[in-house]
Amino acid sequence: CELVDTEFAANPEWKNRYPEAPPSKGTSSSSLITYVKDRAGHDRRYAVDTGKARTELGYAPRHTFQEGIRETLLWFLANDPWWRPLLPSEK
Repeated sequence: CELVDTEFAANPEWKNRYPEAPPSKGTSSSSLITYVKDRAGHDRRYAVDTGKARTELGYAPRHTFQEGIRETLLWFLANDPWWRPLLPSEK
């Protein structure tokens, strides 16, 4: 949410392109979060250990998580003609 808000603040094009987005209206993207009660038996945390891939396969990511998530966000913001048709139609 912080990244979305930061990118909207840095680039006025996003506010024009997505006028209904919370940062376009002066509120935080975190206002879209809906908290639900935890269900018994569900994990509270998920983690991936890449140690084996690094040691046995020599794998190393090209980007940090922060770099990758920013690039992904910017791609989706710039390519709405690709994903908009996937949204359910409003009635």
